[in-house]
Amino acid sequence: MTLPAPVVTAARSMADRALTWLHTHRALGAFPPGATGGLAGPDSVCQPLGETALAASLVLRSPGVLGPARREAARELLEFAWAQFRDGDLLYARQLRHPLVTDPLEIYAHFARCGLRHTDLDRLLAHRAGLRSARGVELLPNRRLAVANAHRVAGLGPDEDWAGLARATWLAAAPEPWAIDWFTAYVLTHTVFHLTDWGGLPHGLPPDLARYVRTWLPVWIDVWREVRAWDLVAELMLTGVCLDEPYCSPADWETVAALQNDDGLVPRDGEPVAGDARRRFEDHRHTVAVTVIAGVVALARAA
Repeated sequence: MTLPAPVVTAARSMADRALTWLHTHRALGAFPPGATGGLAGPDSVCQPLGETALAASLVLRSPGVLGPARREAARELLEFAWAQFRDGDLLYARQLRHPLVTDPLEIYAHFARCGLRHTDLDRLLAHRAGLRSARGVELLPNRRLAVANAHRVAGLGPDEDWAGLARATWLAAAPEPWAIDWFTAYVLTHTVFHLTDWGGLPHGLPPDLARYVRTWLPVWIDVWREVRAWDLVAELMLTGVCLDEPYCSPADWETVAALQNDDGLVPRDGEPVAGDARRRFEDHRHTVAVTVIAGVVALARAA
């Protein structure tokens, strides 16, 4: 896959520096002492650590695109996150206590992708996948795709009707492109991420949906660049490299690369990057993780 040379250069610099930042500041993402599987607010506690694990796992999925030092940093990040989940015990305890939640499966898939397994959790998730109550949980279509892809990555659960899952999404309606809003833009991006397994299966997005996304992606990126919503811009750039025929504008990639701080931090928006190290970490870690993923997926597609 040929990508423009400026995109490859920017992607390498962005991924390298962003991964370094996550690795350097990883201790700020640790669980509080005494954390259990019944953690309150899993989105604020579990999800950020899961995003770090996702970024690390995708670097390790394509070991040749970054140098040995960055691969080692990714391995250490993944092992740090795994240790925070007590080698999977916390995920197992949470899933056992809350059988209808999906975050243990979705987070576990990032570790399973790289060979970190938990035998009891494997059995529990396989059992859960066959429960009528679990299959009947009401999820938004893009969230159902997230669960399906986690099952696929972890090698657990039933075969999925991917075409049917895709057709249930907002994207499949070929909606009026001007009607998109901030929330729906994130929904759109994750529809693409899960159908393509974060760019690893670019043919997973049906051709008509891929054409629609590729047609309107330049417009949407331009809109959110104008308001300096850099987190969403990074997600949309990642969406572009997940397509069977990638969309990668050198201007977009060079803009975000120029915004990146020397230490690797990528600001989430146009507001000043302020506060102590913990505040900066909490405010911007998602954007930095997305930058790692976008960069490494772009490099993998180019390779």
